[in-house]
Parts: sequence; structure tokens; C-alpha cells
Amino acid sequence: MLNHIVMMGRLTRDPELRHTQAGTAVASFTVAVDRDFKNKETGERVTDFIDCVAWRSTGEFVSKYLAKGRMAVVEGRLQLRDWTDKEGNKRRSAEILASSVYFGDSKPKDGGSTGGKAGKDDDFQLPGDFGAGSDNSFADIADDDGDLPF
Repeated sequence: MLNHIVMMGRLTRDPELRHTQAGTAVASFTVAVDRDFKNKETGERVTDFIDCVAWRSTGEFVSKYLAKGRMAVVEGRLQLRDWTDKEGNKRRSAEILASSVYFGDSKPKDGGSTGGKAGKDDDFQLPGDFGAGSDNSFADIADDDGDLPF
């Protein structure tokens, strides 16, 4: 059996981090994902709003580094939950149980113009972000004899 989902979209609100009674971190967030096709009547793309839940270190990562408006890639599985509302009606909710969450965009240059907590941690660097003043270029190795090691 296979239940694997990968999606990319923007967070619609800042993630909400909570802890269980046992102290386990759990973050809830919603991702807006555009469909690949346009609506025939309006000519606009339809957007799906997908609820996500991330547990433990993944939840802590989401809460610390992502915020409303940030692009995220979420990998996980679809989970259906049955529950009863306040009026006693049986309801069903679908959500993504995130196993991995990745950045889908670059770190904001202005320290978090997207709002929330993302981009405000100066110690955090995205891959390829070599620090202030770096030109991100490679340097030649001075003692390279040209022989391959294999």
C-alpha cells in the first residue's frame, strides 16, 4: 500500500505550536496550493487549502522557521479523522501528517517581511547562503596535480 503526498504551497497563517501532556511538540498549519489548471468559467487557478500536522522536531522546525506567506514543501501522508461536533453530528477531516517539511523559497533578505518568526534567527542559513559579503564563488585548489583519486 502507498500513502505518500508531496505538495508545495504558501502557509496561510503562522504555524501553531502546542505540546501534548507528555511534552511532545505538535505544529498545525495550513498550506495554500494552486491547482495546475485554470477554471473554465473564470479563467483563474483554483487554490486548495490543505491542513497539515507536524510532530516532534519537524513541528518545532516548522514553528521556528516558517511563517504566514512562506513557501514550503510538505512531504507526508494523508490522514482522515472522524470526530463529533458540538451539535452531535459526525464529521470527517482530512489532513496531511507531515514527515518532512522543506523551504520552498529563499530566506527573506529583510529579516522576515513575510511576518511571523521566519527569517529572524540570524544563525540560520539556507544551503548556498555562505554568509554576508560572500560572492558564493569557488576557489581553485593550489596544489591540485590534476590526477583523479580513482
